[in-house]
Amino acid sequence: MTYAHGLIVGKFYPPHAGHHALIAFAAARCAAVTVVVAPSRRESIPLDLRVGWLEEIHAGTPHVRFVGRYDDHPIDYADPAAWDAHCALFRAAAGDTDFDAVFTSEPYGAELARRFDAAHVPFDQDRGMVPVSGTAVRADPAAHWWALSPPVRAWFVRKVVVVGAESTGTTTTARALAEHFGTAWVPEYGRELTERKLAALGPGASIFDVTWAEEDFVEVAHRQEAAADHAARSSGPLLICDTDARATALWQERYLGETAEKVRAAARWPDLYLLTDHVGVPFEQDGLRDGEHVREWMTGRFRDMLAGAPVPVVELSGPRDERLRAAVAACDALVARGWDLADPL
Repeated sequence: MTYAHGLIVGKFYPPHAGHHALIAFAAARCAAVTVVVAPSRRESIPLDLRVGWLEEIHAGTPHVRFVGRYDDHPIDYADPAAWDAHCALFRAAAGDTDFDAVFTSEPYGAELARRFDAAHVPFDQDRGMVPVSGTAVRADPAAHWWALSPPVRAWFVRKVVVVGAESTGTTTTARALAEHFGTAWVPEYGRELTERKLAALGPGASIFDVTWAEEDFVEVAHRQEAAADHAARSSGPLLICDTDARATALWQERYLGETAEKVRAAARWPDLYLLTDHVGVPFEQDGLRDGEHVREWMTGRFRDMLAGAPVPVVELSGPRDERLRAAVAACDALVARGWDLADPL
């Protein structure tokens, strides 16, 4: 190793491929590396998330440690007092230790190293090796998706949930949207559970022989949300979900007459709901469906459930192609709206 202990300081707002390359560069040249994550409180991504993300991504280099401390001191590279305040915070965050190298990709690196009485080791300051910056990512995360690691992608992903009564095209729409946008989609776990329960009853059983209990809906709600969380890590900027825990609560109401608190508690608001109308869609009994007679009621209950939602709700009606066009337009609008991240100090 060239150095005993290296120091890296940054906001990591958010962590991106350039940051990871810098950390790997330092890790290869130091016996130990301390990374101080020092954002201001005004920023939109919590400090503990950033530290956790970095720890996960660099778990394979145990000689690199990450420490976090909020830094709300004014930024003024020409003011010695501002430098003193920041460096005192960095030292306090890093603990009682000495550094013999400071690694940066920033113009201020030489002065930071001087104040730590350490060598300055610059890395990719012109962003020629890894053409990305935190500013660019915040301005357009979708355009820089390639630079984000799985846990960071999961935080940024826009979740679109397709809901509706039986045989109204929810799965068809979810699949088509995922194909259109080249992204992941999350199938309906409740259908998988229904298939297992029906198979367990043996030959000759029908869907009307399947019985449901509260714990079934709790399982479905939690498994559905967990599947979405898992898929978000490898998804594109849009994640398409065929139903969610909020819809599971409605199905529990249908079968058991009420919704359990554990099911309601599992529900989280996505970024967009697409509701498939039943009108004009032929009912197809595939052996797992409750029946055409409940579709009108279910559509009405979905409308009631989503009335006043804090996210956009777009109802899809008309022929299949028309529904898909409306769904694509709604998703395009969601991405075009961008990500509202506060500016750093």
